Amino acid sequence: MLDYHVHLWPHGERARPVTVDELADYCRRAAEAGVGEIALTEHLFRFREARELLGPFWETAGDPKLAASMARYWDEHCHAGLDEYVSAVNEAKDAGLPVVLGLEVDHYPGLMHKVGALLSGLPFDVLLGSVHWIGAWLFDWLEDPESVAEWGRRGVDAVWDAYTECLEELADSGVCDVLAHPDLAKVAGHRPAAPAEFHARIVEAAARTGMAAEASSAGWRKPAAEAYPAPDLLGRLRAAGVPLTTASDTHGPLQLAHRFDELRRLVEGAGYRELVSFRSRQPRPVAL
Repeated sequence: MLDYHVHLWPHGERARPVTVDELADYCRRAAEAGVGEIALTEHLFRFREARELLGPFWETAGDPKLAASMARYWDEHCHAGLDEYVSAVNEAKDAGLPVVLGLEVDHYPGLMHKVGALLSGLPFDVLLGSVHWIGAWLFDWLEDPESVAEWGRRGVDAVWDAYTECLEELADSGVCDVLAHPDLAKVAGHRPAAPAEFHARIVEAAARTGMAAEASSAGWRKPAAEAYPAPDLLGRLRAAGVPLTTASDTHGPLQLAHRFDELRRLVEGAGYRELVSFRSRQPRPVAL
């Protein structure tokens, strides 16, 4: 197994430098769980370079209350330096630790070309593509009352449609390698009336752009109460030949490989017999 979605800093905790000894602890915990390699994939929005390049994009999204929530979120999270992060992970790689250098990159409407230009000169192994917000609405910020209330104002099917459109645009940008938690729109426990329609669009986006998808245990820790992706979506990805990574989406070392025995059974039950790892943005098969 691989854990290809690993964060260094919990949400709400200020980013700080990470040491090789700390990353060695991540790798030790991963090995104890039968995980041979981890991808360090901190959020792009945690780095000052992202805000300098992209912010405040939320001010053009319409709703001032949601824009204010997004501004608070970025103020809370955006403190790290991208070069320092790259250097720390590369130091761990040079020390022989089984880590690869990655990022989790959100969808920025109309700005993905700038994201691609920022990241193209850095030695990343893998870039995860995610959709966590729609316009200025952080739909998965379940601790924020304003964000939670927005679900009722918009309607579940409309949210899923907007989410899937963002995911399609993210895939078409060509900036990222893996669709992370591809049905994250279920995070709050809300499913559309006809989920298969959205599942088909998600699969088509991955297949036509050559992206891999991620099977993540993180959904078991959320109101969604199931892994990402749902069994129907996972089966459709397999039928379309979309490669797969596996992930815990841990924020810190404690949830590394969370419920990976169950995740393995889910992945194998869908027909997958291998996963895909990455080096220098190039995929490599890994037998389960």
